[in-house]
Amino acid sequence: MTLGKHLIALWFSALVVIPCSTLVFAQTSSEVAKLGSPPASADHDGQHDFDPLAASWKAHTKYRAHPLAGSDTWIEFDGTEIFQKIWDGAILELSAVASAKEPVGLMLYTYNPQSHQWYVYFASSKDGKVGLPNVGEFRNGRGEFFVQDTLNGKLLLNRYVWSQIASSSPHFEESWSSDGGRTWELVRIVDLARVSDDTGNAHQPRK
Repeated sequence: MTLGKHLIALWFSALVVIPCSTLVFAQTSSEVAKLGSPPASADHDGQHDFDPLAASWKAHTKYRAHPLAGSDTWIEFDGTEIFQKIWDGAILELSAVASAKEPVGLMLYTYNPQSHQWYVYFASSKDGKVGLPNVGEFRNGRGEFFVQDTLNGKLLLNRYVWSQIASSSPHFEESWSSDGGRTWELVRIVDLARVSDDTGNAHQPRK
């Protein structure tokens, strides 16, 4: 089994053991996405929205050390991101950093052709847990994905934003809102620079 297939198998094994309460909450996250952004466009087939990311990238990450605490202290580090296409409408992102001090991350992007929306799942080597999916879509080259989640024991709204995705320097931002999306605090920024189009041996369904 190749490394790519092995990682994908581990990822889906983790998804299977998500508690039922989490799956119910994941469904709720779809409703949160509808509240946080305009309804999904039935005219837009977004199945290939993330295809431009299928490559290897250098990544510069900057994140707020103490979100929603009145702090402006940021931590920065460099690493790599590999986006591996699994099938049309599914991409696996593998994150690694230059320093062992920072956790390694996984993100799984899956597309729902009925709702024309993406589900973005995240897991970190810090705790091994699969988080609730951020749900949303792309409009005019900008993708917004929302979920209701907890931070420091508080139930808040979380947002991912992808922009410049078709360029050689895609840009990602993560923000939290404590007032239902009226205002947002930026907590994480990732800037990518292309290294190559080689993403390893991704699984492709048989025709």
